Amino acid sequence: MKLKVCGMQETENIVALASLQPDYMGFIFWEPSKRYCTTVPTDIPKHIKKVGVFVDETTKQIKEKVKLFGLDAVQLHGDESPRQCAALLNLCEVIKAFRIGPDFDFKTLTPYQDHCTYFLFDTQGPLPGGNGTAFDWKLLAGYTLDTPFFLSGGIGLGHVEAIAEIRKRNLPIHALDINSQFESKPGVKKIEKIEKFKQLVQL
Repeated sequence: MKLKVCGMQETENIVALASLQPDYMGFIFWEPSKRYCTTVPTDIPKHIKKVGVFVDETTKQIKEKVKLFGLDAVQLHGDESPRQCAALLNLCEVIKAFRIGPDFDFKTLTPYQDHCTYFLFDTQGPLPGGNGTAFDWKLLAGYTLDTPFFLSGGIGLGHVEAIAEIRKRNLPIHALDINSQFESKPGVKKIEKIEKFKQLVQL
């Protein structure tokens, strides 16, 4: 299981996080977000994949950001279609996010499965992402596709035992996606807290 740390902003904090060697770093290009970023440092180690997070941007705009910042993956958090995912898949990895609530129908993912590298399951809430709360992971019992996914939504140190339990289930969890529960303020991560999480979850 891999680790993605999302919502990075400040260069010094990014450099400090890189020392922990997460598998992915996420940079949010949705302007209303408190974690909106305008640039991505060029000296991030190559083994750490840079993920650009977008919400209902045009394919052209996304491709421009991918080329400008050398993004390894795009994470799509809006109402992007399977066709748009397919148009980006020949450029980089595509992570399509879905907001999970009690009434979510996993069958709606079927048209996306051939056009995405991964899915991401986040909590249903007022924002496209970053709501800071976890959804009921028991709902994942309804997921029967083979596409690996990122588990997201308010994950923190209090979820260590639940993570250990969900790893025992036959689910294609590719990575954990953490953000707000490890911040001193929006966009700035507590490095020691993330290090402790990595040790406890054995990532």
